[in-house]
Amino acid sequence: MLIFVVNLFFMDSNLSLAIEAAIEAGKEILKIYDKDFSVEYKEDNSPITDADITSNKVIVNHLKTTNISIISEEIKADSYKERVNWNFVWIVDPLDGTKEFVKKNGEFTVNIALVENGVPILGVIYAPVKKELFYADKNGSFKVKNIESFTELDRKEKIKLIGNTPDEREIIVVSSRSHVNKATQDYIEKLKETYKNIKIVSAGSSLKLCMLAEGKAHVYPRFAPIMEWDTAAGHAICKFAGISVTTVEGNKELIYNKEDLFNPFFIAGDHRLIES
Repeated sequence: MLIFVVNLFFMDSNLSLAIEAAIEAGKEILKIYDKDFSVEYKEDNSPITDADITSNKVIVNHLKTTNISIISEEIKADSYKERVNWNFVWIVDPLDGTKEFVKKNGEFTVNIALVENGVPILGVIYAPVKKELFYADKNGSFKVKNIESFTELDRKEKIKLIGNTPDEREIIVVSSRSHVNKATQDYIEKLKETYKNIKIVSAGSSLKLCMLAEGKAHVYPRFAPIMEWDTAAGHAICKFAGISVTTVEGNKELIYNKEDLFNPFFIAGDHRLIES
């Protein structure tokens, strides 16, 4: 009984901390979003702004109090020789969808996940412009609308997320705004052999995974490079809403803190669509 109580406290305290960190980071992002800002480019030609860096600092200041190591897009990763011994690790994208941030379309998020031995055990996604919070742990996946501060959380309605079962009337495929390629198009064509009506919607950042958990889409095929910090939080939110996130090759659940921090190609959604 004592072990259960300690573990329960561990989960609840870390989830609260991650939620607070995400919302506070979102506030700082909006301060930059609402004015002119400069854009620089990394070696891989991906954009970075002051908002990425500021958000990362806010999140790290919160999470470092747990004494759990952190993998973040904006921190040089430790060697795998060190990381392989981490039972727990935070995986963070301080601004997921920097391209969307630069375009000012509002479709960017703050992503924070806690991973145990490669498996996401809690996830938090905050969309600052939309003022939407998604979070999940073993108690389920939830959404909170119109939230701007952590102190509001107790007073806000929590909507439990349980995904959406596909049927023959319409299958909604969510895709990236930036990475629709031939492999994705081929997968959609294959779906059409089984399902009569296919609708394709686009979204930026980890909001694609949130749409699955909300039941606003049925499947998200990802056949383009994407990093662990892009998916870990959304994976947790899908997982605890009953949505699978599995590799294309081998049909295995995505794992984290790998030697290579790139994810393999994957499909997220109802198992019947994954196996199509």
